[in-house]
Amino acid sequence: MCGFCVDKIGEVDYKDTPRLRRYISERGKIEPRRKLGTCARHQRSLTTAIKRARHVALLPFTTASR
Repeated sequence: MCGFCVDKIGEVDYKDTPRLRRYISERGKIEPRRKLGTCARHQRSLTTAIKRARHVALLPFTTASR
């Protein structure tokens, strides 16, 4: 079941970086819905929040390469 639905969170906040980091891979990519278990509505909201957080420099776009 979707973690956001369980916690009764309507919209994902882009300023909640500790929560957003759980949904990003080690390489900085957004994890797919089938791996996260989020519903379609919250996956869309999560994607928008992560992209917005990257844009305002709260999250990195990618991790440091070798």
